[in-house]
Amino acid sequence: MDAAQIAQVRRFNRVATERAGALSERFLGRRRPLGQARLLWEIGRDGAEVRDLRARLGLDSGYLSRLLRALEGEGLVAVRPDAADARVRRATLTPRGVREWDELESRSETLAASVLEPLSERHERELVSAMKTVERLLTASLISVAVESPRSPAGRWCLEQYYAELRERFDTGFDPATSSLPDPGEMAPPKGLFLLARLRGEPVGCGGLIVHGEEPAEIKRMWVAPEVRGLGLGRRLLSELERKAREAGAPATRLDTNRNLTEAISMYRSSGYAEIADFNGEPYAHHWFEKRLPPSD
Repeated sequence: MDAAQIAQVRRFNRVATERAGALSERFLGRRRPLGQARLLWEIGRDGAEVRDLRARLGLDSGYLSRLLRALEGEGLVAVRPDAADARVRRATLTPRGVREWDELESRSETLAASVLEPLSERHERELVSAMKTVERLLTASLISVAVESPRSPAGRWCLEQYYAELRERFDTGFDPATSSLPDPGEMAPPKGLFLLARLRGEPVGCGGLIVHGEEPAEIKRMWVAPEVRGLGLGRRLLSELERKAREAGAPATRLDTNRNLTEAISMYRSSGYAEIADFNGEPYAHHWFEKRLPPSD
């Protein structure tokens, strides 16, 4: 990125916050700023666990607590231990909070319509299309990728989703016990590592790396949740795994895939992978790929 790109992002942020009324202490003409209104909307008619609200909105515990106390003080929200698990706090709307939620929903609709109303039909379509693109790309920028244990709850969940999808898509089904990598623990130090992608705190993708000293490293268990496909996360995970392999001194990365995973095959080929002979005896694979890596600086 360059200075002009950063300047454009800043200009967009200023215009967007101005047009949305985010700068006002009385968002949508009510008696509270945007932060409180957004939290009220996120709690919604069904209520929400406080920890989920914190992850969903990217707020630290102290700030979230202050927002909740302000809404409680207005008689809009009640925060109590969850009925199923007293260790979990749950926020719900009071009857007054439900009425306020309905009012905010109505005013939000009116604000959205006011954004489009001054524009011609062509400009309406152009703006809505641009907003859809911005929403998609901003969502992609919200996804974090970090090293975690494949045996963590989120790691196990991602691998279970990955296995379930392979069972549906492979001609012969899929049993991880008969794969060339039956133990997820191999994707952990000192043999390797496991990357986990999260969106608003929830796991949405993963990928593992097994290091073989000065031999090519092996990439395994690449998976992206269906709801975030098309955001470039697969390529991002692949690139990060390659970077980790290069840092570990590997001269190349290798991987295998099944013929039914056509989108994965296309991504690997367009990312510089060349097809090679079977190198690991993976019983579910039909294609094996390798990419040479530049030396680590």
